[in-house]
Amino acid sequence: MDLFEGMLQKDRDEFKRVCNKLMSICFICKQNEDTKSDYYFILRQKPVFLRYLDVLGYTLEINEEYGVIQLVNRENVNHVHLKLYDSIILLILRILYDEKKRELSLTDVVINVGDIQEKYLALKIREKQIDKSTMNNALRLFKRYNLVALLDKELSQEDSRIVIYDSILMAVRVEDIKRVSDLIALYRKGGKADDENIEESAPDQLA
Repeated sequence: MDLFEGMLQKDRDEFKRVCNKLMSICFICKQNEDTKSDYYFILRQKPVFLRYLDVLGYTLEINEEYGVIQLVNRENVNHVHLKLYDSIILLILRILYDEKKRELSLTDVVINVGDIQEKYLALKIREKQIDKSTMNNALRLFKRYNLVALLDKELSQEDSRIVIYDSILMAVRVEDIKRVSDLIALYRKGGKADDENIEESAPDQLA
């Protein structure tokens, strides 16, 4: 039976567009106005998406509580591998998200670049702040994958604002935080943890 039997041509075209977007950015967020309509389209056509993507070796994880849809490759291919500092910044974003949610109970979690630098120094991985180029590249990468929104074009200032989307909850799980936190604690005490250990244990890929 034709998977698309009974689907209007305009919906077939929309299906193709949304599938390509899923393959490109991994996360679809209801919270993001740019992908909100895509989120609801996937929910409406959920059986078709599940069957089609399953044939390609993908699992579609839908979390309606978070309002997030994630595309996961079961064959462990087509992942975006992150550099060490990208992984660390991603981890910090997840920690800040949790802290802000507990403190303020806001719908949108808004932080700034200074918050990231402050948390990085508090972790005592290095005595210097993350350099501006590394920070800029990491945040723009995470924007592409629908994990954050950048409210200011200029990211070199400490008061440059960032919205952390709920998709961070699926990109960095609780076990990732605990594993890296344990290694960082060992690193501070002068134990065996080093940059290579931290890199291997940090969340190092998307999708």
